[in-house]
Amino acid sequence: MTVPVDPGPLEAALRARRSGGGKALVPYLTGGLGDWQAALAAAADAGADAVEVGIPFSDPVMDGPVIQEANDRALAAGVTPVGVLDDLGRVDVGIPLAVMTYYNIAFRFGLERFASVLADRGVAAAILPDLPLEETGPWAEAADAAGVETVLLAAPTATEERLRRICARTRGFVYGVGLLGVTGVRDELASSAVDMAARLKQITDTPVLVGVGVGTPEQARQVCRVADGAVVGSAVVRRMLDDGGPVAVGGLVEGFRRALDDSGVSG
Repeated sequence: MTVPVDPGPLEAALRARRSGGGKALVPYLTGGLGDWQAALAAAADAGADAVEVGIPFSDPVMDGPVIQEANDRALAAGVTPVGVLDDLGRVDVGIPLAVMTYYNIAFRFGLERFASVLADRGVAAAILPDLPLEETGPWAEAADAAGVETVLLAAPTATEERLRRICARTRGFVYGVGLLGVTGVRDELASSAVDMAARLKQITDTPVLVGVGVGTPEQARQVCRVADGAVVGSAVVRRMLDDGGPVAVGGLVEGFRRALDDSGVSG
């Protein structure tokens, strides 16, 4: 199957931010957790370029304690993948949305049906972090056919040859994993986050965003001196778990937006 050449809505939005001399901000929040749809709108209003919505899963192997707890709470409240996707279909926040979940959910749906449902609900992209590059083909073909961008992750341990193959297949952006380990807020930005961004920027024109271990505005500023943008997850979800609500989420995203708009990292 022919791989799409023109960028989809997610990649177009991130390229537009870069073309304007700015840095992209993509917060992550857990679908089905609390007043998450209002939190999604608050993040968009606060300056997010796109939002990554997690579909709760019982064994989120990439995620640390904060997002695991969010998954557990949402599932205990009866949240289902179909319910989250149906809710997304009723959301209109004016920016692209991506879903992040695990391959088991896509597989149980059926790959073509899952891609079709995402497209029908207005979801621009999907991130399936436990799907190896070598096994991406069937999903990516179904996603391409439905017009859904497949975002692939690049780990710090990947060889240059593997990074090139990831960059050739990813759509939307290439997700540079900032450190070895699970998601979560750290006291300091790992040096591997900047190294990962630099390696990817040398080999691709696709927007390079770094996530995992980017938990404060200053850490986002640091990584975006090289990367095209940052993905921020656990810090946002922590606000949701603490019942800070949409106001707290919007305030946090606004702080990240201000940090990235600082002249020291733009351009």
